[in-house]
Amino acid sequence: MSDDTTRTNRIKTLMESPTYRLATDDPDFLEHDDLRAVRLQLEYLKPEWTMRKQGIGSTVIVFGSARLLSGGQIDTELARLDEKLGKTPDDAELLSEYELLQKRRKYVKYYNEARKFAALVSKRFQDECRCDFVVVTGGGPGIMEAANRGADDVGARSIGLNIELPHEQTPNPFISPQLCFQFRYFALRKMHFLMRAKALLAFPGGFGTLDELFDVLTLVQTKKVPPLPIVLMGKEYWSRAVNFEFLAQEGFISKQDLTLFTITDCAEQAVEFISDFYHGVPPE
Repeated sequence: MSDDTTRTNRIKTLMESPTYRLATDDPDFLEHDDLRAVRLQLEYLKPEWTMRKQGIGSTVIVFGSARLLSGGQIDTELARLDEKLGKTPDDAELLSEYELLQKRRKYVKYYNEARKFAALVSKRFQDECRCDFVVVTGGGPGIMEAANRGADDVGARSIGLNIELPHEQTPNPFISPQLCFQFRYFALRKMHFLMRAKALLAFPGGFGTLDELFDVLTLVQTKKVPPLPIVLMGKEYWSRAVNFEFLAQEGFISKQDLTLFTITDCAEQAVEFISDFYHGVPPE
């Protein structure tokens, strides 16, 4: 082998070495524990830069369960289970799933109210010259899908802050493509929920919804963020899920803390509550 060939092969080997990659082009390096601070910074900067570029002035957060389905989705799932049960009618797991889906039918109203709320608030506060009260959700299915769908119904933009989970969660199809983000860190995702938030609507949900709601309530209670209208949608659900009156009676929160939120069953009332809070004028 000639010296020139040897030289060329050596150079090629060097250039193909992982250590020769630019740091920004080296996924193995970026995944290292020592790079966590850099990843956190990037996860803050990318959505912030994009939202500024898109002219997003303010947002309204919609939280709620990924498991609450539309009526059509429940019918589809029940039909699928009916077919399976026709072959194995004594399958305990299928019967349990069928029963749970039947129970969830009563929660379809919340999917519909989330969709209605997002349409109403988007139509009221968004136009060609203004991007206020842009609906922002966790970007997944269920209530999140309903809210993004409601904004899409009226031709408005909406945001989805999706996150990597052990069980893959893909973004719902109603998020505005230019405002669809994926996060690794819950902490940065929560920060972006609140950075432009001027209102919060919380629908029935599980651990995730409760975590997000109480995080915001705590930040408002402790004056870490300015006051904002917080609406809990679903009187029956919230009266059973959390006994706020008990917390006040036992002195774990003050009676004044009960005024940090309002509870309703109606999308129209939620929009009016938010509008009244700001005297009908979206804040700057």
